[in-house]
Amino acid sequence: MRHWLGSLAVLALLGGCAAQQPSTQSQYYDVAMPSMSTPKTTPRSKRPGGGTAAATPSPSTVSWATIRTSLMSEYDAWAGTPYRYGGTSRSGVDCSALVQHIFRDSFDIDLPRTTLGQVLEGNKISKAALKPGDLVFFRPKRSDRHVGIYVGEGYFMHASSSTGVRLSKLDNPYWSRYFWQARRPIDRADISERLAMK
Repeated sequence: MRHWLGSLAVLALLGGCAAQQPSTQSQYYDVAMPSMSTPKTTPRSKRPGGGTAAATPSPSTVSWATIRTSLMSEYDAWAGTPYRYGGTSRSGVDCSALVQHIFRDSFDIDLPRTTLGQVLEGNKISKAALKPGDLVFFRPKRSDRHVGIYVGEGYFMHASSSTGVRLSKLDNPYWSRYFWQARRPIDRADISERLAMK
């Protein structure tokens, strides 16, 4: 019985991310995008697209830029969190748990816990059609899968196994080489309604 439970636990984690970039080349493989992140000391009300609840846009006025602003606000909270395989908190998180948390906190959307579950959500889209909030998937090895959230302008947010939660360039040689697919788990109109209700 104990052996069976141990095997079950291992299988549950196999759907998580296990993308391993060479740590000696992490700067080459993970290029940060400081121009898109907002300093953590800046109050939300003073950020572009920020403001109080009274200034919350209606569903008809929410744009991809507003969705990106919401994602970047989440990035401010998670940036620098160390990577931990199977981790689900700010003391350590893996790629699929980060995606799950951000979609739940930003859009009140429950995504599956694993990359294997998340890759079945929504509709598959082309790389050229990416918009903020779309999921990007990578397969560095046959058995490894990694997921991040596209935030716009060629960058995605993810929990890097070498440097923790950060922004990386989608066209970086490493990520471009192992790009697997992109998916839109939910359409803009639905996200817009959820943002407007916050």
